[in-house]
Formats: sequence, C-alpha cells, structure tokens
Amino acid sequence: MTFKPTELEKPSSTDEAREGTAHSLVSSEETRRQMETLSTLALNRDGGFQEVRGGALGVRLAETDEERDAAQALRYRVFFEEMGAHPDERALRTKRDVDEFDDVADHLLVIDHNISSGAEGVVGTYRLLRSDAAKKVGRFYTASEYDISALTEFPGRLLEVGRSCVAQEYRGRAAMPLLWQGIASYIFLHRIDVLFGCGSLPGTDPDVLADQLTYLHHNHLAPPALRIRALEERYVEMLRKDPHTLEPRACLSKMPPLIKGYLRLGGYVGDGAVVDEQFNTTDVAVLVKSELLADKYYRHYERRLRDALDS
Repeated sequence: MTFKPTELEKPSSTDEAREGTAHSLVSSEETRRQMETLSTLALNRDGGFQEVRGGALGVRLAETDEERDAAQALRYRVFFEEMGAHPDERALRTKRDVDEFDDVADHLLVIDHNISSGAEGVVGTYRLLRSDAAKKVGRFYTASEYDISALTEFPGRLLEVGRSCVAQEYRGRAAMPLLWQGIASYIFLHRIDVLFGCGSLPGTDPDVLADQLTYLHHNHLAPPALRIRALEERYVEMLRKDPHTLEPRACLSKMPPLIKGYLRLGGYVGDGAVVDEQFNTTDVAVLVKSELLADKYYRHYERRLRDALDS
C-alpha cells in the first residue's frame, strides 16, 4: 500500500501557546521544507520512497549495482584524489572506495538528471547502515574507532551514517540539502531513534584543530546515556585549551559544513577524537536524536502517517 500525505493538520492555537517558542526545535522555514518533503514522499512497506527533486537534482536510494559502483567511484575521487587519503592496493587498482559494509548498507544518492537519470548522474552520496544490516557484518563501522556500547544498549532503532561526499562542482548548491532531506525521509520511514557516525576534520594534527575540538567538547558533549567514547588506544583529548578563550563564531567558521549541519540539528559529539591516518582526518563521533530533526508540526503529522502505515 502506498500512502501519500495530502494535507497538513495544524495544531490548535492552544497547543501552540502551550508549546511556546522555546520548544520549537527548527525554524518555521525549515518546517515548511520538511512538510514539502513529506508531501512528495510515497511511503510504502518495502522500505522505499519516491525520489525527491530539487530542479535538475534528485535524491533517492541506489537501486542497481551500477549506481552503487558510481557512489564508490565518487567516494574515491573525493577522499583519495582530492582530500589526500592513502589508498590501499585494491582501492588504487579499482579507483573505488569499498569496504565490507557497502554490501549490506543502503546508499543515498544525489543525481543530476541533466547528465543522466542513472549511474552516470551520481554527484553525491551518503551511506546508511541500520542495526539489522550491521548485524550481518557483526558491527558498525564506528566501532573501529569508538566504544559504542552506550548506543547498542540504547532501547531504540539506530542508523549509522557515513562516507558522505559531494562532487566538487556541486558543493554550495542544493546537493547537501537534498541529502539531508533524503536522510530525514529515511529516518522517518524506518522509525529511527538515533542517528550517529563519524564526522571528519581535515588533517591529523589535533593541536592545529585545537579550537574546533575544544569548542565541540565544551559546547556539544553528549549526555551520559548517549556518550560514546573513543577506544583507549585511539583516544585523543578534545579539550585542548581553555574553552573560555574561544570565539564561538570563529570556531564555527572553521568547522566542516557536515559537522555544522549536525550541530544545527541539535547534535552531540562523543568523548574523545580519533586520528585516521589513512583518510588524513581527525574524527569526532556525532549523534542526533531523530526527534531533533523536526519540530512539533512534523511530530504531529508523523503520528498520522505512522498510523496509516500500521493500518
């Protein structure tokens, strides 16, 4: 059965007064965008959703081996050729970024239909790994850097996101916002409770990144119930200077767009950073409770859609 939302049922003015502005988690403009996204989705029981379009660009899940291969080729170009990651023999030979999680994960794609509606049009990607898929491998990717027992013991559905990249000529355009819309749709469809993964800062010298790391630890450390910690043998202290000497705007201006995106959603970071020599980055664990992806209007509408899917 396919269910398409057609009309937004607004809360009463009494409800709005009770909630108050302080409880609104996203702006009204963002709320409208969320509702527009939901209104275009065809939610169904087999786990898919219709492509969301923004002009010539669209976001949807990969449907063929060729599209998954295109995502891996894009990852290689961005991570290894552009950002200076160090390829192993297989990656160097195939010009693909591939690991054991790719076969069990879903791959979210941004496609430029002016180029092609298939594999040749892939210009952005994000890998999505749910708990049931991770069990097929035996772990989440993040577990190679962090003790994630606080999450795996959490009574809710988990989604690990990673391997995010956008072709250089599409950055600063609609590609990244479309990926976020796709993730929000996926989270909604699969009833995800916590989104997590590793966010990367460029470079492998934590002292050069002291401002960003200190800012993140001081202002966005996860609550104890969700606070995952870097593995002891890989742990890098994030609180590297007096946080009261920092200028927040300057710190945020040096933060990668992806990490800033998590923070705008009310995201947290784990305890400790990890240096990834292969990918030439310093990683921080990022976590977002899915309820922070939308405000009261979205949650109100969500109940109606979930009831329809359960009927």
